[in-house]
Amino acid sequence: MYDKLSENSVAKGVFLECLEPYILSDKLVGITPQVMKDLIVHFQDKKLMDSVEALIVHMDITSLDIQQVVLMCWENRLYDAMIYVYNRGMNEFISPMEKLFKVIAPPLNAGKTLTDEQVVMGNKLLVYISCCLAGRAYPLGDIPEDLVPLVKNQVFEFLIRLHSVEASSEEEVYPYVRTLLHFDTREFLNVLALTFEDFKNDKQAVEYQQRIVDILLKVMVENSDFTPSQVGCLFTFLARQLAKPDNTLFVNRTLFDQVLEFLCSPDDDSRHSERQQVLLELLQAGGIVQFEESRLIRMAEKAEFYQICEFMYERAHQYDKIIDCYLHDPLREEDVFNYIHNILSIPGHSAEEKQSVWQKAMDHMEELVSLKPCKAAELVATHFSGQIEVVIGQLQNQVLLFKFLRSLLDPREGVHVNQELLQIPPSVTERFIELLCQFSPDQVTETLQVLECYRLEETIQITQKYQLHEVTAYLLEKKGDVHGAFLLLLERLQSRLQEITRQGGNTTEAFPLKAVEDTMVETIALCQRNSQNLNQQQREALWFPLLEAMMAPQKLSSSAAPHRHCEALKSLTMQVLNSMAAFIALPSILQRILQDPIYGKGKLGEIQGLILGMLDTFNYEQTLLETTTSLLNQDLHWSLCNLRASVSRGLNPKQDYCSICLQQYKRRQEMADEIIVFSCGHLYHSFCLQSKECTLETEGQTRWICYKCSSSSKAGKLSENPSEDKKGRVTSQAKALPSYQQTKEDPAVRKANSEPVLDPQQIQAFEQLCRLYRGSSRLALLTELSQNRSGDSCRPFAGSQSGPAFNSIFQNENFQLQLAPPPVAED
Repeated sequence: MYDKLSENSVAKGVFLECLEPYILSDKLVGITPQVMKDLIVHFQDKKLMDSVEALIVHMDITSLDIQQVVLMCWENRLYDAMIYVYNRGMNEFISPMEKLFKVIAPPLNAGKTLTDEQVVMGNKLLVYISCCLAGRAYPLGDIPEDLVPLVKNQVFEFLIRLHSVEASSEEEVYPYVRTLLHFDTREFLNVLALTFEDFKNDKQAVEYQQRIVDILLKVMVENSDFTPSQVGCLFTFLARQLAKPDNTLFVNRTLFDQVLEFLCSPDDDSRHSERQQVLLELLQAGGIVQFEESRLIRMAEKAEFYQICEFMYERAHQYDKIIDCYLHDPLREEDVFNYIHNILSIPGHSAEEKQSVWQKAMDHMEELVSLKPCKAAELVATHFSGQIEVVIGQLQNQVLLFKFLRSLLDPREGVHVNQELLQIPPSVTERFIELLCQFSPDQVTETLQVLECYRLEETIQITQKYQLHEVTAYLLEKKGDVHGAFLLLLERLQSRLQEITRQGGNTTEAFPLKAVEDTMVETIALCQRNSQNLNQQQREALWFPLLEAMMAPQKLSSSAAPHRHCEALKSLTMQVLNSMAAFIALPSILQRILQDPIYGKGKLGEIQGLILGMLDTFNYEQTLLETTTSLLNQDLHWSLCNLRASVSRGLNPKQDYCSICLQQYKRRQEMADEIIVFSCGHLYHSFCLQSKECTLETEGQTRWICYKCSSSSKAGKLSENPSEDKKGRVTSQAKALPSYQQTKEDPAVRKANSEPVLDPQQIQAFEQLCRLYRGSSRLALLTELSQNRSGDSCRPFAGSQSGPAFNSIFQNENFQLQLAPPPVAED
């Protein structure tokens, strides 16, 4: 078949490419030399060298020109195929290693950085050596069993050669081991470790093992061109081998002492973390048995290897000394909090060990707080809650104490502290407040709002000591002394106004005016918060002194030489007037202003702006009131029109037969029976409904219940309260009684029925309307608005009524106007 296809180049190429999947899956093993040669040439011409390498390692290449194939593989960097050809074609396992070593050894010996291609070659070399020593073929398969011992011996003999074949006079001893150690120390030692696992029963292999260990020590210990990490990898490898129960290696213990001296050398500050990590890995691998522990600890402390000290102290259960290791280690000092918490919380440690750690933490509490106040506070709250006052006594630095108490007491700091379980005495909280007054006076008020467990009298004395008047006013208000708090703020406001008056027009700074505005806003807020609970006389005792204080500087300012901040003060005074108008009647305000001796003598021009502003406010609020009333009236009118249209609409039955007896209602007209139609569309004979007990007597009237609707609701959900269930079914159905025969009624009943009452359908519609417009009753709104207008047409404010017993809808904090378009009536 191949001979015929070869006549056409296209057919030949297609045929050769079709062979690839069968060769890769090992379904096609035997191929004639001509086909194999043409196959490789075809893929090589198409630059598919990866496919060529994959095909070669699956072929029987004994019939090919091996030298030509090796040359092709080397030129195209097909290292796997080259090794495969050497191994399978010539049973040669050393030549591939020599070719690879010649490429990677020179740059490594010269200290140069390898290229990516050279790194790939070095990695393949390590894997190839590992496969040969493990009896595996590279890149796949197994070495024939009769060749495995021979291959292992050849590879070991190659690695431990004193010099290479073409060695120069400058070549150092054991070049192959040295090259692999420089290339990747850890991976080369891992290869040896895996190989040593198979050396248990092989005497010659054990000799090789001891021999290569001696070479490793000679190469690495006697040379200074290896890093501490590389030396540490070697001794970690040796420690693991020596720690095995069936160990046959011998290593001079003085070598471990030399490594310890090398790693803990205080003269060399470079690679401190690397040397410490290497020594730690060596100890964890079992190398600790090679050292004298007391000498190891001394050298580790001298070299500041605190992780080594921690490892040794933990072996000796000296957990309290580990705290010093953390505090002295700048890289891990913040981990000391988690360590202390774990020792004191996690079971498994004796009471003596926990007590020693607890006492050590207490002795170093000032260092812990200075390190991280928030974590120190969390630690104290968890494990030292009964010693808070002792901890405070240890903190001599006031700034440090302030940071600690702030983290402990202020919940906004994010520290997870349960204040209820902590039970901090009030004196501690008051100490924190005093420190807060010293270091952050601007944050005292907002901090007091979230603090607990402090006494008002003592705290007021502290704030008075540091002259924080706003804070003192807040505490007085919290205590219930509203008038005292107001007088304090008023005095503060007057002093700042006097400062502006004394400066006159000599200053252009806005800071004094800003201070006046802040104090005034705070005073207004105090009056607004408490006016709700005061009567009219008490309200006036708050608002009028504030108004007089704001108007006092304007009285002193003459019209000829107005004050620089006159306009700003007038604006602030208008702000006071607008705020007090919600609680004080407008005539009372005007009367108080006109009763002033200065303005009573005809100097009204100076307050003309204030009065006009008040009148503008009055006009605006009157217009707003009229608009709101009109909207409410229109809304109510639309609602009532739609309600009337809905209750006046006729009922349209769904069928022309009774839903119980299933007879048409026309056939039973001869009987003295009524036809009952419900708003749901169901139709019944009254006799049928009575037979099903679907009636309910209410206030002398018989109310009907739809049988089908009540049955479905009863089956769908049973109410726990029977009376409520019945009421729901009755009110959920409406009825119409188009009577085809007049029934005889008692005169008393007819008289009762003639009174204007709502039928159930109207009641249902009204309840639906109430649910649709939840909130304050519109009738109540209109009633109160009309009373205000009729009672006092010049007082449009809801707060103008006197007396604490007056409760207005408009003063309710939850009052809202729900202005929505009226519902559209259905046609």
